[in-house]
Amino acid sequence: MIVRIVFIVMYLFATVTWADEGTARVVMETDQGNIEIELNLEKAPLTAGNFLRLVDNGDLDGARFYRVVTYANDRGSPKIEVIQGGLGDASEAFDTIDHETTEDTGILHTDGAISMARGAVGTASTEFFLCVGDQPGLDYGQMRNADGQGFAAFGKVVSGMDVVRRINGLPADAPSDSEYTKGQILTEPVAITSVRRADK
Repeated sequence: MIVRIVFIVMYLFATVTWADEGTARVVMETDQGNIEIELNLEKAPLTAGNFLRLVDNGDLDGARFYRVVTYANDRGSPKIEVIQGGLGDASEAFDTIDHETTEDTGILHTDGAISMARGAVGTASTEFFLCVGDQPGLDYGQMRNADGQGFAAFGKVVSGMDVVRRINGLPADAPSDSEYTKGQILTEPVAITSVRRADK
């Protein structure tokens, strides 16, 4: 009984501490290795909160990394290096979220940043990417997107960048529906078997 009480007290303390810090850590298990990511709920509450809900609901279990962008295969400007993943076509079943710019949050696209993929502003839902190296061209005010709004970064890889770089170097010659992403679609997508809070 005493052991159980101690455990409950420790759990509550951990929960309060996390709430005070405004962050949450998640572990993404892939068939290339694990990636641990710290989400910044304080600075990017909408974006990080949406991702954490997907995690807690188990929605990202069975997702995939399916696209790798490198300086060699990128057709955009400025050129970037990222790995992109999510639920793909299944994302249409999920609500979109408002766009939190890097100007609003102060979370920039530095090495290991996690950010939301999008088309138009306000269309992000389940698709995300991880930066390989610093990618300032993805920040607010830059013209990677013609609208100048950039992408919504909301956290950072704290362990497993070797896995991110390994994925970024995998063969990518699968057919693409778009000339823009030709040579960027992984020949064999990387399975994301589960995403869980790091304390569970």
